[in-house]
Amino acid sequence: MINFKKLDPIKINENAIDLIGNKWMLITAGTVESYNTMTASWGGMGMLWNKPVVFIFVRPQRYTYQFVEKNDSFTCTFFEEKHRDALRFCGSKSGRDFDKAAETGLTPIATDSGNIIFAEASLVLECKKLYFQDIDPQGFVIPEIQKNYPVKDYHRMYIGEITFAGLKQ
Repeated sequence: MINFKKLDPIKINENAIDLIGNKWMLITAGTVESYNTMTASWGGMGMLWNKPVVFIFVRPQRYTYQFVEKNDSFTCTFFEEKHRDALRFCGSKSGRDFDKAAETGLTPIATDSGNIIFAEASLVLECKKLYFQDIDPQGFVIPEIQKNYPVKDYHRMYIGEITFAGLKQ
């Protein structure tokens, strides 16, 4: 993949909690012709079903939701701190109303599989959807978790197998 060196997902040296929770990521789905991206700070990485995976969470009203639903794969891209304003924009504005790449200066590029990543990313993960599940509030063991859903717009969780991991060269 142009500008990215293939990396065994098991050798990702970043702390996943810091990488996702503090540094944030862009979740992107679609094709060059039609895609959307959103900032996320909830998710994780690990091993499941003997595969390296990521799990992401997308609320149904997010524009990106329809793209993740429609496609068999998605990407997670991570950036250096200098791109924080772009991540803020992508997390606070809808792709229904804005061309996020044009507004932020991020450069979308297609992977060999036709998924979208961004040239400015420091780490990219291309993921094949394996599973989804809607968050069910009946499963909240700790009632205060409900405060994250004041309008009951529960996330859909997606688990994706990491089929490509790449570090910026």
